Amino acid sequence: MPAILYAYHVTRTGRAVKLDPENYTLRPEKNGFVWLHFDRKDPATETFFEKDDSIDMVVSQNLCADDSRPRTIMHDGDILLNLRGVNLHEGSEPEDMIGIRFFVQDNRVVSIEKRTLKATGDIVERLQKRATPLTPGGFIAGFANALIDRMAPTITNLNEQVDELEEKIDQIDADKSRGNLSELRRDAIMLRRYLAPQRDALNTLSQQQVSYITADNQLRIREAADQATRVTEELEAIRERCAIVKDQLTDMRAEEMNRNMMILSVVAAIFLPLGLISGMFGINVGGMPWTEAANGFWWVTAMICIIGFVQLIIFKILKWI
Repeated sequence: MPAILYAYHVTRTGRAVKLDPENYTLRPEKNGFVWLHFDRKDPATETFFEKDDSIDMVVSQNLCADDSRPRTIMHDGDILLNLRGVNLHEGSEPEDMIGIRFFVQDNRVVSIEKRTLKATGDIVERLQKRATPLTPGGFIAGFANALIDRMAPTITNLNEQVDELEEKIDQIDADKSRGNLSELRRDAIMLRRYLAPQRDALNTLSQQQVSYITADNQLRIREAADQATRVTEELEAIRERCAIVKDQLTDMRAEEMNRNMMILSVVAAIFLPLGLISGMFGINVGGMPWTEAANGFWWVTAMICIIGFVQLIIFKILKWI
């Protein structure tokens, strides 16, 4: 028995009937379509594809490939479709996207995934609780939209993290925040790397002229492509905002360092002539003034203070401090 996770027969009235494992070979004629969803990790899956006459070697290799970018391929009147969704499992990174592959025919949809997608559970719930699309094209459109809907919380979370960094940029630890920004940019780039071709794959799918993709299906698929475009643009905006915040942090750090260097330079400029004066009065040669005067030390101290005060006034006038 093949490793079928879900098997449903969607009738032409929109009613989804769950199939028993032994009925997985059902191919309805003019009565809707069948959806079979396989577990890629089970060896029985490849055995099923090898024995199915309607699935040739090209299709089997594509469905069982370890990794593949999102794309749409027409194959002898059937459609091969690769999509991806965010990884929402606990302890996983969303940008570690999970691939799902479809083989779409006029009366059957075969899908396969190596790791479970939350969107797949959403589709099963819809099949059990509400009216379903009447064609394979409508089913794929619903699946594509479910994948995009599941991405929304991840994109919102990334936006909120960037918002928080922008709002508290004057209060945050620059070194720690630069690390957070780099991680956010990496997440956005990784997500965009798969979403951009997914948008193209959906646009290509919406243009296919086959009987099981109606005009209404094409509109819904195009809507999913538009949503993928919107998410891609948001990810691009997140990446640019991260770059702007990082530049601001770098400017703040540079400004702080310049301010500190200015203070050190002013202090050095003040004490340089004073050190020269005190050094000259410390040499042991004849002719030094006030060597025998009782208040000589205080006169020298007063002279150094006056010179330092005059230097501060000059620096203030020159706007060096």
